[in-house]
Amino acid sequence: MNITVRTAFALCATLSFLFISACRNKEDKGKSQQTTTTQNKLNKKDYLSLIISFDTLSSFKIKKIIFEEDSLLSSSADKDSNPYYHYFKARKYSLEKKRDSALIEYQKIKPAKPKDDLALLKTYGILTQNMGNGSMVESAVTSQIFAGLEIAEETKSRITYRFYDLLAQAYFQNQNAKKSLEYAAIYFQNHPYNHHPAIKQRYFDISFLLASRLGDFKKMAYYNNQARLLANQINDSLALARTYDNEAQIYSQQGKSAKALESSKIYFNYLKKTDNLNDIAFNNLATSFNKNNQPDSAIRYYKEGIAFEKRDLSGKQKNVHYKGLIDSYKMKGDFVHALEAAEAAHAIELKNNAAIEAVKVAEMHEKYETEKKDQNIAELKGRNKLNETIIKQQRSSMFLIVLIFLGVISFFFIIYRQQRLREKNKLLKSDNQRLNMEQKMLQAQLNPHFIFNAIANLQSIVASGHIDESVRYLKSFSGLLRGILEQNRKDFIEIAEEITSLNNYIQLQQMRYAGVFDYQIDVDSELDLNETLIPPMLIQPFVENAIEHGFRNIAYKGLLLISFKLKNDLLLIEVEDNGSGLVQKTVDTPKKQSLAQIILKERFELLFKSNKQHAAFNIKDKNALGCRGVSVEITIPIIND
Repeated sequence: MNITVRTAFALCATLSFLFISACRNKEDKGKSQQTTTTQNKLNKKDYLSLIISFDTLSSFKIKKIIFEEDSLLSSSADKDSNPYYHYFKARKYSLEKKRDSALIEYQKIKPAKPKDDLALLKTYGILTQNMGNGSMVESAVTSQIFAGLEIAEETKSRITYRFYDLLAQAYFQNQNAKKSLEYAAIYFQNHPYNHHPAIKQRYFDISFLLASRLGDFKKMAYYNNQARLLANQINDSLALARTYDNEAQIYSQQGKSAKALESSKIYFNYLKKTDNLNDIAFNNLATSFNKNNQPDSAIRYYKEGIAFEKRDLSGKQKNVHYKGLIDSYKMKGDFVHALEAAEAAHAIELKNNAAIEAVKVAEMHEKYETEKKDQNIAELKGRNKLNETIIKQQRSSMFLIVLIFLGVISFFFIIYRQQRLREKNKLLKSDNQRLNMEQKMLQAQLNPHFIFNAIANLQSIVASGHIDESVRYLKSFSGLLRGILEQNRKDFIEIAEEITSLNNYIQLQQMRYAGVFDYQIDVDSELDLNETLIPPMLIQPFVENAIEHGFRNIAYKGLLLISFKLKNDLLLIEVEDNGSGLVQKTVDTPKKQSLAQIILKERFELLFKSNKQHAAFNIKDKNALGCRGVSVEITIPIIND
């Protein structure tokens, strides 16, 4: 009887072992085939040709490709041994202004040979980081550039031209325009795409700048004429107009004020005709009038430039127009107006300095919060990896136990343990998603432009002497910031608390856009404001869109309506305005979803839909119904304290 039981138990254990082995082999084989296919595609890609072609693309397209390749290579099984994974990672860090991280990634590149194209690409990447941002290049770095160039010329590398470009940059940063111009020409001659319009245009523009530094009018005229021929050849009217602006610089430096004024007029009239005017164009034309002893015309265009600049919704101002007005009024002998212009220029300079300091404070706070979130995310990722390692170890340990001692019973126990670890891993991933969401919310809650405008508005109120208004403004602003910082740590807050934040925010906007709009917040009598909960900062992005975009440039007074209602055992929140409605996109414009809508969907997925609760929002353009404005409906479950 004992022999029969032992035999049956051993047979059961053996069958379990064979079944598990077959399943694992099949799973590993499928994963291996998928990984091999992806890896083969990556290995066949000519990355060097792609990198060389970057010079012919716009900065937007280059950034898009870098992020796509970084994402693709990051999913590769052998990414750490792939040199291009480190290259694109370094380029991504450079775009994100993380210079030290970029340098570390460049140093991780391991070329197959010490002098091949990849080795030179690594050297080039390290040198670009060591050259700094416009500061003087040290002799040691210059020697490294020459050493890299010598190897590139010796091996006839495809990226030799890049070392010529580095030398041109180095001499430019060291104030040696003559040498920089020489190496810029060699760079252009050796560029594999020197026939491409983008490369030609860049070369002519850089050469004109260097010739201008040298005061070589002959070369300035030559490169400007070449740029004009290229603009005519590719039918680029804006590039053609820029050549007249360059021509004005040549005549101005030669003391030919009348000709400089004529060229400036051509450039200005083109920008006006094509609706591309900017405040600098007004300033340049006014300066040409000044140098041609026509102060009245100069004053006219300086003032038009000031008026044009004031239409900028960002509220930023430059004092260059007022400095020009000083010279114009002094030329006329009108020292009273010259003094007024000088005082205005000084006031703008003080205001800009104060605004810069305020932005720096906001950036420091945001950087601190972002770094704290990044640390938490990194910690969670480390714990995820640790749990994955534990799963693998326990899988092996349990497998041995099944084989030796417990057979089928131990096999089911392994499944149970795996399920528990998977659930734990899901919870960790959920926390990771929550931290990512909080980080996005923190970045999207208050627009830096709003903080800048709010502080600038407060400064103007204080300067005007309205003490009561400035105190009320400061109280609303501080209450809004304090409320946001406190609510950022919560998943849900009371409706009363949300209404307080909305009141503070809208009142600030009403002070900023005085008399532009009114607002009203209604709450269903059946709702308990202190018991019913909603996610924080749920409504603010749509209120901001209504104020910033809906009420902009309307000829009547705006009205913003916010209501909280009960509907079918759900909480219905409505945000309506009578503004200009949604902006209609052209056929060629790609459709984009706003950051606020994307974050709101992710929050609904995390807070409600993962628990199989109903939560949704809908945005309607009332213009399609013959009315004005936009209507937003948000529906979430009723949550009580």
